[in-house]
Amino acid sequence: MPSPPSIRLVLVEDHAMVAEALGLALGLSDGIDVVAQASSIASAVADTGRCQPDVVVLDRRLPDGDGIAAIGRLAAAAPKARVLVLTGDATASVAARVVEAGGAGLVVKSSRLGELESAVREVAAGRVVFAPGLLPGVLDRLTGRVGHLGTALTAREQETLLLLADGASTNEISERLGVARNTARNHVQHVLEKLGARSKLEAVAVARREGLLD
Repeated sequence: MPSPPSIRLVLVEDHAMVAEALGLALGLSDGIDVVAQASSIASAVADTGRCQPDVVVLDRRLPDGDGIAAIGRLAAAAPKARVLVLTGDATASVAARVVEAGGAGLVVKSSRLGELESAVREVAAGRVVFAPGLLPGVLDRLTGRVGHLGTALTAREQETLLLLADGASTNEISERLGVARNTARNHVQHVLEKLGARSKLEAVAVARREGLLD
């Protein structure tokens, strides 16, 4: 009986040593073929479109933006690819964002390599992978039992919010997002309006209180 085809995987991780270790470990796993490694959202979208993988293992925080907010772009580049997000911390609010964006799972970076490999195989088989302890909170948020102001934020506004939380100025947001200063100012204003805040500091405080920056 012929062996099933290998799982084609694109790995997106901006820390070189981590990327090298994960790429080597996953590449040595039976039935997994790491077809590309990217270190930014832009290169991830390009590689995903070019390689048409089965799975994209995506770091949550990348130099050019929020990985979760980029899931839609990856799906557009490769409709059959399933996205598995890597994050330093896993909370219900983060997991809910992954689900809402169309992701297939969430793995904590502190997990063992065997757990990541297993998660890759699970999502490639069409299943979703979230820690059991997160599921009740995810369901609460998705069904509206827990208020969350951030659902109205667009992907670009979510990226703007993350940059505000990092203390970025409007000029820095303009440079990081690759948009005109007026456009960046509009993104900031929309974030403030949707969070009901009167200042950048208040917007960040509201976002932290609502779990939007977990």
